[in-house]
Amino acid sequence: MLSSGKCRYEFKRDAVAWITDRGYPVREVSVRLAVSAYSLYA
Repeated sequence: MLSSGKCRYEFKRDAVAWITDRGYPVREVSVRLAVSAYSLYA
């Protein structure tokens, strides 16, 4: 079983990869994942 900290890290890493590696707009990723665009920039 994964710790919740590791899950959060992987979630954040994957979300940022959608933007940096795949070229998705920040706004689109934030809507799809139901997180604020600010949190993705941070």
